[in-house]
Amino acid sequence: MKKALEIDNDIMADLAGELDANIRALEERLGCEVSVRGNVVTLEGEKEAVDRGSAVVGELVELIAAGHVVDTETIASVGAMVEEATCKPSQVFGDVVWEHRGRRIVPKTLNQKRYVDAIRRHSITFAIGPAGTGKTYLALALAVSELLGKKVNRIILTRPAVEAGEKIGFLPGTMLEKVDPYLRPLYDALYDMVEPDRLTALMERGAIEVAPLAFMRGRTLNDSFIILDEAQNTSPEQMKMFLTRLGFGSRMVVTGDVTQVDLPDARFSGLVSVVDILGGVSDIAFINFESKDVVRHKLVQKIVAAYKKYTGGD
Repeated sequence: MKKALEIDNDIMADLAGELDANIRALEERLGCEVSVRGNVVTLEGEKEAVDRGSAVVGELVELIAAGHVVDTETIASVGAMVEEATCKPSQVFGDVVWEHRGRRIVPKTLNQKRYVDAIRRHSITFAIGPAGTGKTYLALALAVSELLGKKVNRIILTRPAVEAGEKIGFLPGTMLEKVDPYLRPLYDALYDMVEPDRLTALMERGAIEVAPLAFMRGRTLNDSFIILDEAQNTSPEQMKMFLTRLGFGSRMVVTGDVTQVDLPDARFSGLVSVVDILGGVSDIAFINFESKDVVRHKLVQKIVAAYKKYTGGD
């Protein structure tokens, strides 16, 4: 079967991508031949693949017309949504969580959209899944949006300082200098979302605080957006301590990957046990990410899936 789709000239260049990278990604995703001549995209192959391809191209054109940048990862996500037929891609990509320097931060998979919605609707949200699924990045984007929109007074970002093969006591410097490497990924994400000068000013006046989990003990955090990252490395006692810091007008997001526990005994991870403890409590949401939600380089998705298969994961 062959089908020709006429595309607006202004959209065609963005659809094809640099050096036609998007066209090659479409062919790989759809399982049919995709060719471009002028402003016409031609799909050729089995009827089912061509029909699916036509739907995917239509959704991509709609996204480009709305101002979204389409790349190979976007094509993979849109293809999956069209196959699942559970949600229009425009509803997912149209949810702009934060925009900085013209770059939009949006959900890129259906699970990411569910995650963003869960954070908005619940006081505490747990995001559990592999690296690269946007758990921390999307939560941080929402936090920045709420802080600068004056919906909360401060952002608090924390991580447990658990060694991954290196003893913290042997690192040079003060305690804060010792734990800085553990917190560095959070700083990196912040610099993606806020101008450096503005970020420095916000941190100096305490509107954004990045600190190790041990510094949370004894505090009550009101009117705050609080993110606990790498929560698989908390003990059950630490998890309870953190969750009970929740104050009025605050929301919490807890992220982690239960397959990447650096504790001496993974069975005693606070993130592993919290699902059984709090699974039935209202106003708490649990979002489970899978390898298909990985939005980094496509090879990362394959690596995650390969390790899951090797370890006997479902």
